[in-house]
Amino acid sequence: MTKRVAVTGSSGLIGGALRRALAERGDEVVRLVRHAPSAPDEVQWDPARGRLESSALDGVDAVVNLAGVGIGDRRWNAEHKREVERSRTDATGTVAQALVSHQERTGEAIRLVNASAVGYYGDRGDEHLTESSAPGQDFLSGVVVRWEGAAQPAVDAGLPVAFTRTGLVMAHEGGAFEQVVLLGRLGLGGPMASGREWWPWITLVDEVRAILHLVDRPDLTGPFNLTAPGSARQREIASAIGSALSRPAFVPAPHFALRAVIGEFADYVIASQRVEPEALLASGFTFEHPDLEGAVRWLVQR
Repeated sequence: MTKRVAVTGSSGLIGGALRRALAERGDEVVRLVRHAPSAPDEVQWDPARGRLESSALDGVDAVVNLAGVGIGDRRWNAEHKREVERSRTDATGTVAQALVSHQERTGEAIRLVNASAVGYYGDRGDEHLTESSAPGQDFLSGVVVRWEGAAQPAVDAGLPVAFTRTGLVMAHEGGAFEQVVLLGRLGLGGPMASGREWWPWITLVDEVRAILHLVDRPDLTGPFNLTAPGSARQREIASAIGSALSRPAFVPAPHFALRAVIGEFADYVIASQRVEPEALLASGFTFEHPDLEGAVRWLVQR
């Protein structure tokens, strides 16, 4: 049965791939955009001012909210950190309130799949982290807690809300691994800091498949870790990429050097998060790329 799905952040890495996947399976996509609509599938909204007409959601079966400025797009300063949080909480709060208003007006409960991040857990060393684990105590942990909290009006109204706590996304172009692969091709893709840090990764293919899985299953609510079950340390990932590219991967990048280049964000690049997709697996989802070696082979293909 085809669906009508509204998507925010549809021009981003994940949003663009999701929009294509929805169209390929025959669903109708409604793109929520900030500019004046320039195509039949576009509807204007203004999350900074909390504006999204509930009527824009008429006939919609689900909303996937992926809106938010890129965390690592530029060097951090106080204003960028405020925008990282504000862009997420404003968008989520606006969508949640529009869904509540729509339900009050029509009696219909629309599914919400809201973006989130493994940054929720903070830097936790070797601790096994599942959806029931407590949040961390750093800046990004606080951002994610407030980000998810902005959807509380929809949760309180009994709407089916799921949060996608996404890890580091492997994609051919863009995403967290673009520079990692580039350095690997140059033979400079060695471990960062100690290399013992756990990196929670997922391929773009499985990220989109997992979102579709949640769109199709409104009975699944709460947080879901969108990370592959094949947990790996950063040095293991660097080694796998080097092997797939037939390049050395032993030159380390010390923490102080990373901080000199990218600033405070370096602390989060080398954070250790041994995240497990417990809830996603329990829901019956199966990964196309569950193991590191297969995922890296897919990643380095052009």
